[in-house]
Amino acid sequence: MNDYEILLMLDPELAPERSSEIVTRVREQVEGDKGTWEKDEVWGRRKLAYEIGHRTEGDYHLLLFSASPETLAEVSRVLKITDGVVRHLAVKRVRGGQTKAPTQIPAAAAATSAPADDAGGTAE
Repeated sequence: MNDYEILLMLDPELAPERSSEIVTRVREQVEGDKGTWEKDEVWGRRKLAYEIGHRTEGDYHLLLFSASPETLAEVSRVLKITDGVVRHLAVKRVRGGQTKAPTQIPAAAAATSAPADDAGGTAE
């Protein structure tokens, strides 16, 4: 058994019941193949850096579990063909790594920057 995490981006227009149904189906697959489910961390709706399928936002979930590589392959296959799943990324989890949702930078703070150096790259 390996530790995995899947970052799941769902269509923000999905009903909450459908979102929880998708996560529940992944959980049942993991537990049905003798894996262990740790948690589903809901990161919520986030603005995308670029449009994907005419969407500017996504509903994010971080799924943490332990399973065999075959189970992960099956879960990924099912997520690829599931309506409502925009993207997903499955990776081996590093123990002790951060699983908290990144904070969004306020627009005012992102617009300000430090003064630039001159064209030669040397500061005076």
